[in-house]
Amino acid sequence: MMPHAGRARQALRQATMKCHRQVDDLFSLFSLDDRSSYAAFLKAHARALAPLEAIARPDAPRLPMLRQDLAALGESMPDPLETPVGEGDAFRWGARYTLEGSRLGGAMLARQVGRDLPRAYLSAVHEKGGWIAFQQSLDAACDRGAEQGADQDGGQWIDEAIRGAEAAFGLFASAARSEAAAGHG
Repeated sequence: MMPHAGRARQALRQATMKCHRQVDDLFSLFSLDDRSSYAAFLKAHARALAPLEAIARPDAPRLPMLRQDLAALGESMPDPLETPVGEGDAFRWGARYTLEGSRLGGAMLARQVGRDLPRAYLSAVHEKGGWIAFQQSLDAACDRGAEQGADQDGGQWIDEAIRGAEAAFGLFASAARSEAAAGHG
């Protein structure tokens, strides 16, 4: 049993509730059953996903699925936003927490997509038990980080992971605002 089982995931969930809600509110402005609005929704995701996957999830990218959905809509990939500044394993785990959580939301959103619209990206959900396994890996990474440094209780590791998660949520918020400001939301 890990010494601080559940601590990292609980801290991340608690610390990012406000920015998570903000991102959800921004993306709720897009109508997923309208071709143009849905394309804007996907473009916003692509602008944030590209830099985030590069630092936090290069081994299982969803960007190819997003590119496929945009192509099916006759749209090209937008320019990505700037990669968030942060270093270290904890920052990457925090950003990955946001990415993995977005898969959960994607499963619910996929049901709102118009019947004739592509949904490969939003349908890229976790395998059975995948979210739980990710959370356990997150907690184990926190424990390893605490053991490797002078951070016995994992507090510094968690703080850096929170910065990574907040940076990721911030990127998604910026992307949503950008597409909405362009009149696509």
